[in-house]
Amino acid sequence: MSVRTHGAPLASALLSVVLLTAGCAGQDDAKSPSESTDSPTVPHGYVEGAAEAAEQQSRLLLGDADSGDTRVLDLITGKTHDTARRAGVTALTTDGRFGFFHGADRTQVLDSGAWMVDHGDHVHYYRAKIKEVGELPGGSGTSIRSDKGVTVVTAADGKARAYHRAELEKGTLGTPDQLPGTYGGPVVPYAEHLVTLTRDGDAPAKAVVLDRSGKRVAAPESTCENPKGDAVTRRGVVLGCADGALLVREDDGTFTAEKIPYGEDVPDTERAAEFRHRPGSTTLTAHAGKNAVWVLDITERAWKRVETGPVVAANTAGEGAPLIVLESDGALHGYDISTGEETTATERLLKDVPRTADDRTGAPVIEVDRSRAYLNDPEGKRVYEIDYNDDLRIARTFGLDIRPSLMVETGR
Repeated sequence: MSVRTHGAPLASALLSVVLLTAGCAGQDDAKSPSESTDSPTVPHGYVEGAAEAAEQQSRLLLGDADSGDTRVLDLITGKTHDTARRAGVTALTTDGRFGFFHGADRTQVLDSGAWMVDHGDHVHYYRAKIKEVGELPGGSGTSIRSDKGVTVVTAADGKARAYHRAELEKGTLGTPDQLPGTYGGPVVPYAEHLVTLTRDGDAPAKAVVLDRSGKRVAAPESTCENPKGDAVTRRGVVLGCADGALLVREDDGTFTAEKIPYGEDVPDTERAAEFRHRPGSTTLTAHAGKNAVWVLDITERAWKRVETGPVVAANTAGEGAPLIVLESDGALHGYDISTGEETTATERLLKDVPRTADDRTGAPVIEVDRSRAYLNDPEGKRVYEIDYNDDLRIARTFGLDIRPSLMVETGR
């Protein structure tokens, strides 16, 4: 097994410092008319109570769905932090900073204390204390989507509430704004607006764009039969439909919707219903039935079906990185997305994995960032860190005192 040094990540971190300094310099110099010339200068990107870093400050939020025990694993220090016990948790999601522990009738919110702010030409990375925020009403079937301004909670009945992000960042839920009407899918913040679907009886759903108060401002021509799954990319919001994907994007204030069809008849059991990808990437993955993975390239507007063994979990960093698949043999397999050929595989890492792709409740997941992937092993009580650019080399193994059946990564 080859060993790779960390010179490249170090160089990347140093470059981040240079770009951050250069990219922020002009903004630091700009003062509002109300500022006096002798006022103390607040550094651009300053966040009270948080430390800024030159590189990503990733943390893993972990939960044991059986016992309710939860932990936060700091990937910079390697230390594990205890957090509140959460009985009855069935799912764990994140928006990149906050963890949402979904239960039967409520969702508990945890501030992981790790996040990033993307300014386009440069990025700020932050770390702060881990904090409990509170409980949101609505459990199973509740969807939560966020951007830097709002966190929108869409209940199973289609009603939605928008929470002010600034309040969550202070450690409180605040008073949400109730959005009017009901919706046919999650309400997704995007481009300072909200993107969602509406239904009219049995007709196919249609995409609509709302302002932050819930007022409809655009309805690009579109149809989406039996919508399932959504994702936000740099090129727009992706909504999964029976015949492919619907891409809703904004360009200079104008919203458009474009269908990306499969190009073939796909049975409902083999369609993409839940997307996984590296945040910021335009390459999405999804189960394609039991023995294959869909890869959706948003830039090329193209689907690719990669034939694999029985799929348990899949993800990719995109942009030339391999497709990483956990198969029922307990090993990770790497595939060349362009050719569909298997390029590498690890030894068996997990001894107990679901036998079919349909058995996903509490199944392991693969989280991916710019340099590493993470695989949770509930039965082994550990998490594997994978260098996907080095033939899926196991870079680190983190032993835990809980069964990490639920896992998400923050700080990306």
